This record gives sequence, structure tokens and C-alpha cells, in this order.
Amino acid sequence: MKLSFRWYGKEDKVTLQNICQIPGMHTVVSAVYDVPVGEVWSKESILGLKRQIEAANLHFEVVESIPVHEDIKLGKSTRDRYIENYCENIRRVAQAGVRCICYNFMPVFDWTRTELAHRLPDGSTTLAYYQEQVDMVNPLESDSDLTLPGWDASYSRDQLKSVVAEYQSMTEDALWDNLQYFLKRVIPVSVECGVNMAIHEDDPCWSIFGLPRIITDERNLDRFLKLVDVPNNGITLCTGSLGCSGRNNVAKMAAKYAAMGRIHFVHMRNVAVLDNGFEERAHLSACGTLDMYAIMKALYDNGFDGYIRPDHGRMIWGETGRPGYGLYDRALGATYLNGLWEAISKG
Repeated sequence: MKLSFRWYGKEDKVTLQNICQIPGMHTVVSAVYDVPVGEVWSKESILGLKRQIEAANLHFEVVESIPVHEDIKLGKSTRDRYIENYCENIRRVAQAGVRCICYNFMPVFDWTRTELAHRLPDGSTTLAYYQEQVDMVNPLESDSDLTLPGWDASYSRDQLKSVVAEYQSMTEDALWDNLQYFLKRVIPVSVECGVNMAIHEDDPCWSIFGLPRIITDERNLDRFLKLVDVPNNGITLCTGSLGCSGRNNVAKMAAKYAAMGRIHFVHMRNVAVLDNGFEERAHLSACGTLDMYAIMKALYDNGFDGYIRPDHGRMIWGETGRPGYGLYDRALGATYLNGLWEAISKG
């Protein structure tokens, strides 16, 4: 297990000096954030990241993420250019020592929450999803003004209406076809370069606004892995994305896919599953619905030796910053994961 931590670059309030002081930290997970989606990252930008990270005595081995352009997901005639750019980005990050790329194939929204600072009884704040608040929103109506992550920052309202309308007319099978088209072109490049591709599950793992979503459960993960059935085509096991639905047995899935050698990256977070949605909680098993020990043990027992990071944390002790990505609670989560792993390995 290689413990990792996400870092959003030099503008991140969490510094590399903060991260390197977390015991057992191995890898910084980052990306080039100032290049439009679908374009090629410069070698200078990639090597600049590598130099900064290594100067803090950490490794740069995971990219999260190289975003997939919407034209690829929609299967537009322009997709081949964007796929070739994607392949070139794989080559370039591989040359810098990256061994794992996390990405997703979610239409429009990378992840959806209705509150970014929901106050918990202990006074901490967290990300939350309440279905009744989502039901109040219709992206195709101009008077629907609930702000969701990735909403106004990524699209103007007219652009959002247009792309949502395109996806609403698409079937899940069509999205599967477009995903396979993409994989058949990028996975051979990743194999050649010695890079593992690790798709992230849809977050949350059900349809939002009538958009097709396909990386949602065990049956669909089985289908995904067979699209291009080679070890480099794997998954990012996100316990929160899968665990927010009661139909997913995350520990069972961790055991199954680790034994297959197809889990290349793990996002560990705990969630409290509610009748009307879910709330993200502290990593400790007792704080949410998921048995974090059982998940970690399933990974260990089945030979997982890839990258793992504490996922979204609460905001605690008065910290402010990017929702879900403060220092303190994620550092506590990292220490908890270290403790679980050591106890399991010595048990």
C-alpha cells in the first residue's frame, strides 16, 4: 500500500510541506490544472510538478485526473482529435514517472452534492447530498438556480442546457459504446507506457437529472473490465461513491477486484447513508455506514499493493478552504488508514 494525498498545485492552501509531514506519506496526487480539457499538457508543466513534489521528498506517480472531453463521451465526430491528445498526455506523464491515471466517464458533472458545508452535531462541516434538493433543480430551466459543484464554473447556463439536453437524449448503451471506443485507443498506449488507467465510479452512483451513468455497481464494473480485458484497464475503488448506495457491498467488491489485480487506486472515505441521500463523515468506521476495517482487510488479504488516499474530509478546527480538501481531517484519515493497514498486516 502506497499512501497518497491529493494536492491542487501551488495555489492550494494545503502545502507540500504540510503533506510531507504526515507519517507514511509516499505519493502526491496532482494534475496540470491550467490547460483546457482535451488539450495536451506541456512537458514543462508536468516536469515542474514533478520537481516541486520531489523537492518535498515525495513521489509523483499518480495523476488525478486527465479529464475526458465531453465530445468523447458524446461520441462526436471531433472525438478522435481529443483521444489522440489524451494518448499524448499518457505518454508525457509516463515519461515523468507517473504510473497511474485516475479519470472518469461521468456526463457533465464530476461529482454532485447539494451542500458543501453541512454542519454536523460536533460543529464540523461536510459535503452532503439530499435528494429532495436535487429534485428542485432542472438544468434546462432558467429559474433553477441551485449551485452544484462544477455547475457555473464549468459552463454558462446556456452551455449547460445544451450539453445536458444532448446527454438526456443518449441511452446508457450509447455511452457504453463511446467508452469502449475510447478505451480501445488509450489502453494500448497505457500498456506501452507502463501506466495503469483507473476509472472512477460515478459519484453518486445513480442517474442525476436524467443523464446516463454507467460506472455504478458490481455488474457494471464487471462489464467495464471486459471492454478491454487487460490488467492496465482497471478501477479507482472509491468507497464513498459506491458506498452511498445500500446495494453496493464495498468490502466484497474490494476483495473481488483486488484479487483480479484490477484495483490500481483507492479513495477511502466514509459516508452515512440516509433515506434521502448521504453525508460524508470522518474516516472512522463508527462515524458512518461503511466498515473501513473490512474494506482495508479485503484489500490486504487479496494482494492490493497500489495507491490509496484519504478522500474528502470534513472541515474541522476552524479550517477553511476547498470543500472536502482541507488538511486536518484528511491528515487524520491518512493516519487512521496507516493504523488499520499496520494492524491488519501484523495481525
